[in-house]
Amino acid sequence: MAKILTLNLGSTSSKIALFDNHTCMISETVRHSVEEVSGNVEEQTAFRLKVVIYFLESHNITSFDAVAARGGLLKPMAGGTYLINDTMTADLKISKYGTHASNISTLLGGRLSKEYNIPAYIVDPVVVDEMIPMTRMTGLQQIERRSIFHALNQKAVARNYAERIHKSYEDLNLVVAHLGGGITVGTHAYGQVVDVNDGLTGEGPFSPERAGSLPADQLARLVIEEQLTTKDVATLLSKKGGFVSHFGTTDAIIIEQKAQNGDQKARLAYEAMAYQIARSIAAASVYFNGKADQIIITGGLAYSNLLVNMIIERVKFIADVTVMPGEKEMEALTAGVLRVINQEEQPKVYE
Repeated sequence: MAKILTLNLGSTSSKIALFDNHTCMISETVRHSVEEVSGNVEEQTAFRLKVVIYFLESHNITSFDAVAARGGLLKPMAGGTYLINDTMTADLKISKYGTHASNISTLLGGRLSKEYNIPAYIVDPVVVDEMIPMTRMTGLQQIERRSIFHALNQKAVARNYAERIHKSYEDLNLVVAHLGGGITVGTHAYGQVVDVNDGLTGEGPFSPERAGSLPADQLARLVIEEQLTTKDVATLLSKKGGFVSHFGTTDAIIIEQKAQNGDQKARLAYEAMAYQIARSIAAASVYFNGKADQIIITGGLAYSNLLVNMIIERVKFIADVTVMPGEKEMEALTAGVLRVINQEEQPKVYE
């Protein structure tokens, strides 16, 4: 029996849990004020460490076998479970590849690893990149497509589906659509996500927050006319697009209620988003010549029967659809570490 301390630190909350194998024994979500999370990397690491120590002490937890931490913004890497090492933490301390709350999860994992003399790991971070040259290439030599997506949840639900049908994830061809504040659709070919949209600022369906793919000339004209900086553009595409742009809210429940109460613009927005998701799913299946083994729909928006049914109606000709709503990130992080502990896979090394 292995006890795993699992850490998933967000921008305004800290999710901490103790697992006994796959069973969650204790779990807490600690909310933080803006002031508490406004410090630099070093200050944030120290603050979040106090939160974790309080969790351990309040539940009389004195030992555990490993730490599972949410992976931060690192250099692109293949999917899998990675041992947290000094090279990884050095990159995160200077925010070499960007700043995000998940960086602190990894840094804390490294800190606890040394203090408790146990291994600490990250699992399928958002920078997982398994794209191939054909899917990465664009029509401009200066620009390549990049892989930024919900790797942890996409791979977790894909593995879960494979287990349900008593097959290996590495033996299946799947299309997985994660529907949340951002939307990503991945082509999972025998365990590798060979194609996926950049779910942060680049492409794909619009979502409650993201602008999604846009006509390049109109976007360029907007940037020039409004004299937007690079930061302005990133914010516009990742935080002020989608429902925020059209309705001033990220709350899909409100928009769905409006649609069901006869609001024509809200209905159109839901139909347009569903259409763009379905189109992305169909495009993702082209890698398999349209012969995917299964389509999986997951994420918070997958709880919406209205949205999901709109999507299924358009993609059911490709393959059967399995709906696995929500996100089980804590379970996915723990499962990745247990695969290493149980010698089902080898830990990877960040270099």
